[in-house]
Amino acid sequence: MENAAERNRGAVPAVHGLLEHLEREGVRHIFGIPGGPVIGLYDALYDRGVIAPVLAKHEEGAAFMADGYARISGGIGVCCTTAGPGATNALTGVAVAYADHSPVLILTAQVPIRHFGKGAFQESSPEAVDVVELYRPVTKWSTMIHHPEATGPVIRKALRLMTSGRPGPVHINLPCDVMTQMVARDLFPPETRGSRARTFDRLSVKEAASWLLSANRPALLAGHGVNLAQAWGPLRGLAESFGIPVATTFKAKGALAEDHPLSLGVFGYSGSALARDYLLDEADAILVAGTSLGEASSCGWDVRLGKKKALLQIDVDPGAIGRNFPVTVGLVGDAGAVLTEIRFEMERVLRKNPLEFKPRHHEFIRPAKLPTDDSEDKAGLGPLGSRRILGELRRALPRDAALFVDNGTIRTWSGAHFPVLRENSFFVNMGLAGMGFAVAASIGGKLSAPGRVVAALVGDAAFAMNGMEIHTAVEHRVPVVWIVINNGGHGMIYHGERMLYGKKFKSSVFAGRLKIADIARAMGASAFRVDHPGEMAGALRRAFRVGGPCVVDVAADLHEVPPMGARVANVGRALAGVPASA
Repeated sequence: MENAAERNRGAVPAVHGLLEHLEREGVRHIFGIPGGPVIGLYDALYDRGVIAPVLAKHEEGAAFMADGYARISGGIGVCCTTAGPGATNALTGVAVAYADHSPVLILTAQVPIRHFGKGAFQESSPEAVDVVELYRPVTKWSTMIHHPEATGPVIRKALRLMTSGRPGPVHINLPCDVMTQMVARDLFPPETRGSRARTFDRLSVKEAASWLLSANRPALLAGHGVNLAQAWGPLRGLAESFGIPVATTFKAKGALAEDHPLSLGVFGYSGSALARDYLLDEADAILVAGTSLGEASSCGWDVRLGKKKALLQIDVDPGAIGRNFPVTVGLVGDAGAVLTEIRFEMERVLRKNPLEFKPRHHEFIRPAKLPTDDSEDKAGLGPLGSRRILGELRRALPRDAALFVDNGTIRTWSGAHFPVLRENSFFVNMGLAGMGFAVAASIGGKLSAPGRVVAALVGDAAFAMNGMEIHTAVEHRVPVVWIVINNGGHGMIYHGERMLYGKKFKSSVFAGRLKIADIARAMGASAFRVDHPGEMAGALRRAFRVGGPCVVDVAADLHEVPPMGARVANVGRALAGVPASA
C-alpha cells in the first residue's frame, strides 16, 4: 500500500484531484452536456484519459444514464451539468435516483465566486437561483466547494454518504475558478474511507426466528432494499431452508427467480394474484425485508397486512419500520446480515429442539409459467396485446439479460406477465415513477455491463420525453434494443380518465401516432416496425442480431385495459377524500 508521501506527491488542479478519486472508485463514464463554467472539467477529462465523457441530449437523460449505470454495476454513477438551466434540467433525474436510493453523483458547474451577486450569465449561486438549496430535498447531501483544498474532504464525504446506510445521490457544486487552482494531491485508497456496516440486533433476530418457526403459513416479502444490499443469496437461503414462499415488491421483481418453486411473484398493484391471495388471506406471519410498505407495495395499504399474527420488518432505516403498519418485531440493519442471522438462529433452535418445526409443503405454489409458443393470447387481448408482446420478449431475451422498464401501460402488464429469471436484471423506477427513465437509463446500464444483453421496454409517451437519447447511443455505439409500445398516447392516463369520468373528456391521447421507427432511423439507429400478428418474434430476433442501437416499433392496442383497477380506485377515493383503506 502506498505511503502518505507517495500518495500526496506533487500538486494538481483541484478538478484533477476530484477526478482521481472517481477513477479510484472504478468510474469509467460521466454523462452530461458541456457549457462554459463546466468546460474545465471536460479539459481535465481529456488530459487524464481515464473517464470517458458521454454527451447526452438533455441533462435529465444524463442523470437517468448515471442512475442506470449505478443500478447494474452496484457502484456509483456520475453525471455533470453546466450552471443554471443545466443544473435545473437534471433535477428530475436526480430526484428519481433519490426516491429509489441509487448512488448518483451530480456535479454542477458554477460561475466564479468573485462574480456572485453580480448577475453573471447563468449564475446559480446563493445570490441567484441557488442550486445547492434546490438539490437539498432530493439528495443525501448538497454542497459547494468554496476552497480548492476542500476538494479531497468533500469528495470523500460524498462517496461515503452515497454508498453507506441507505444509498442515494449527492450533489456537488463546482465554482469554475476554485476548480482550476492548484492543490496538493490529497488521496486516500477507497478501502480506507469506511465500509457498509453489516449490522443486526441479536434479540430482535431471536424474536423474529421464533415467530417464523411457530407460524403455520409464513411468507417473505422482499423489497428493493434486498437489491440494494445485494442480499439475494441470504433471501433464497432462508426461503429454501425452511420452505417459506417469497413474494417481492415491483422494484424487487426477480430478487428470487420467478421460476423458483417458492416464488409467489409480485405483491402489489398489477402483481400476481397468487402473491396477493397468499399474503393477504392465508399467511399468518410475514417477514418484510427492505420495503416501507408504501402504496404500490402494499396493495394500497391493505388493512389485512396489519392484522397478521406477526408482521416482522427489516430495514436499514429505523424510520421506515412501522411507518405504515404496526410491527410485531422491528429489525434494524442490513438486509443480507439480518436474513442470514435469522436463518442461523432458526437452525440453532432446531438443532436443540427438532420437533419445533414441521417441514412445509406448498403444493399450490408453482413456478411462473414461461411463454413457450405464439398462442399465449387466450383472454381476448388481441395478437399484439401486451401479454403477447411480453411473451415474445421473454423468449427473445437470454436468462441474464437486463431489462429496463418505463412507466406506463406496459409496466402494469409486466408485473404479472414478464417472468424475471435472475436477480439484478429488472430495473424500474417506482419511487417517483418518472417517465422516460428506461429510454436513457438503459444506455448507462449497458456501458456499465458491456457483456450483458440490455433492452428497454417503453411506451410511446415515454419515448416522446427522452427518445432523443437514442442518438446518444448511436454516437457512442451502445448496443441497446428499445421495444416501444406504440398505442398513440398515455394509455394509463387514458384508461384512468375513462374509469373515473366516463367519456366526459380525453386529454391524454396523441392526435396521430408517432412514426417511431422513422424517428429512430433518422437518428442513425436500426429500426423495425411490427404491425401484424407473427411479426414480433422475427423483429426481436433481428434486433438482437444488429449489434448496435435498435428500435422495435410495436403497434399496440390503446383500448386494451391494463390491470390498474385497484390503483384507479385508490385515486378515486383520494379525490373524494376517502381513506385508502376504506
